[in-house]
Amino acid sequence: MNIAVRVLLTLVLLISVGFVGYDMAVYYLYSPWTRDGRVRADVVTVAADVSGYVTDLRVHSNQAVKKGDILFVVDQARYRIALADAEAPVAARLAQYQMLRQQYERRAKLTLNLSITPEDLENAHRQTDAANAAWQQAIADRDLAALNLKRTEVRATVNGFVTNLNLENGDYASPGKAMLALIDSDSYYVDAYLEETKIPQVKIGEPAAIRLMNGAPDLEGSVEGVARGITDYDNRDGPELLDSVNPTFTWVRLAQRVPVRIRLTNVPPDVLVSAGMTCTVVLKDGTHLEIGASAKRVLTAIRQWFSGEAVAPARATEARQYLTRG
Repeated sequence: MNIAVRVLLTLVLLISVGFVGYDMAVYYLYSPWTRDGRVRADVVTVAADVSGYVTDLRVHSNQAVKKGDILFVVDQARYRIALADAEAPVAARLAQYQMLRQQYERRAKLTLNLSITPEDLENAHRQTDAANAAWQQAIADRDLAALNLKRTEVRATVNGFVTNLNLENGDYASPGKAMLALIDSDSYYVDAYLEETKIPQVKIGEPAAIRLMNGAPDLEGSVEGVARGITDYDNRDGPELLDSVNPTFTWVRLAQRVPVRIRLTNVPPDVLVSAGMTCTVVLKDGTHLEIGASAKRVLTAIRQWFSGEAVAPARATEARQYLTRG
């Protein structure tokens, strides 16, 4: 009898170990979760559209700004003078245009070929058009000078945070030269790098739980998309644009990690989210049962079987299935 009990206990232990191993394999190989997650955000590079010295820096590092807020101001003296210089020709050319137009209107009322020749009338008309074009050119020059003056105030294009600010008053700003970085606070998302064996379990719109490494409460999100390509580091194009095939092949083949973008849908108000943070991402719908769940069910079924307890038909069928699998 003792031998039979020992054999039975050994079988139960082996069956339990087998189911635990099966749960671990499914959980780690196929269940859609990963500890390799990164918080991302769009970074806006702020540059001046005009050149000059920075005379008024209005932000500091890690400051929150709203769209339209002034970040810094470039020296405006030169651009104010340029605007005033462009204003004078507008009035002068307008007066010239009005004078030539009135002359043309008077000459148009004269008797053709008697008081005025067709050539003189045509010349008066073309002089009026030329004066009008010169007036429009003066208006464009004035508007450009006004735009340059307006662009001396560099404003935030998005809501966000100023980060790693190295700009100081007196620095020289050149058109297109990056002066500071602005993190878009409305663009935070998570890139979860899932093994390719787990990708079939990923569904667009599937809810996800994001656990930051700092122990903060879980964030909530949903799957927004799966990357359709990653770089192949082993096979790159050769110098003649031919395939550069690696002549060696390793028997150990590691599953490639494919980025899955998670859109954040709920961030607790007291949780600080920073681009670059590491997190664990768990897709709720496709996650396998906890490790050991199958073994617990088998042990429960065996105990009920031998104790003679009444088992519902569905539970009895489930127990027989587990025993058959074992």
